[in-house]
Amino acid sequence: MIAWDDFRLVRAIAETGSLSGAAERLAVNHSTIFRRLGALEEQIGARLFDRSRAGYVPTPTGEEMVRLAERMGEEVAAVERRITGQDLRPSGELRVTTNDSMLIHMLTPVLASFRMAYPEIRLEVVVTNSSLSLSKRDADVAIRASDRPGDALVGRRIASIGWGVFARPDLVPGGRLEPGDLRRHDWIGFSDALSGIKPAKWLRERVGEERLVYRVNSVLGLAEAAAAGIGLTVLPCFIGARTSGLARYLGPEPEMASGLWLVTHPDIKTTARVRVFMDHVGRELHRQKASIEGVDETPPAAHEPTAV
Repeated sequence: MIAWDDFRLVRAIAETGSLSGAAERLAVNHSTIFRRLGALEEQIGARLFDRSRAGYVPTPTGEEMVRLAERMGEEVAAVERRITGQDLRPSGELRVTTNDSMLIHMLTPVLASFRMAYPEIRLEVVVTNSSLSLSKRDADVAIRASDRPGDALVGRRIASIGWGVFARPDLVPGGRLEPGDLRRHDWIGFSDALSGIKPAKWLRERVGEERLVYRVNSVLGLAEAAAAGIGLTVLPCFIGARTSGLARYLGPEPEMASGLWLVTHPDIKTTARVRVFMDHVGRELHRQKASIEGVDETPPAAHEPTAV
């Protein structure tokens, strides 16, 4: 008999291409992964991976185990969602995923007020720019900046995220920035990892690659670089308004806007802790809609958490 944990092991190595990557994903150390893989190959009498400089590549036997592990994982996740969906009390653990810029500049006070309102719910926040799978229970709720949050998910579109042009005032003589002046300045842009988003396209079309003197794969990095005076940049208006030393010179620009979504999986949407989280966060973010869309640069005033 091959244990479910062994299938998870093989899938993790195949997906990450390394023992260290699998160890990080499964929250164990490298030597444990090495030892378990050797024991499993000895148990079944076949090699599961070819080792090369490029990483660990599944053999035909390994590929068969990976396919079976994926099917088993989907079934396990489906059972977990159904069981979790039967919970009626707002308590227990809730895993939320979002990106770093939204967590720091928008969500932390909202999550703090949620914890005060529902102290029996323990939050785990996973910060990543990639979209974790809610179907596989990588997270229970996602707060995403996207125009397409996922057809299989349910939730609500909170607002449009407005983007504008921001810079330190000393980099914009006269305090005005005309569209014809854009190519006269140094700009901070996106590295390849974020080159597909609409603000990156706006920069390529309006500013030109030759004027991008500094690139970074983080929106927080854009804001910090602009505040340091490296150049002009584009930012979500709510981030630019909260970054000391920056002023907005253009925007919000419709071509750069994207949606802000609060979504979950339909199997767990009626779970008590998911339902109260969606209601609370949706309500609190709606209060910030003008700031998120760039209509109002003033951050919302602090307020008391909603009583339960």
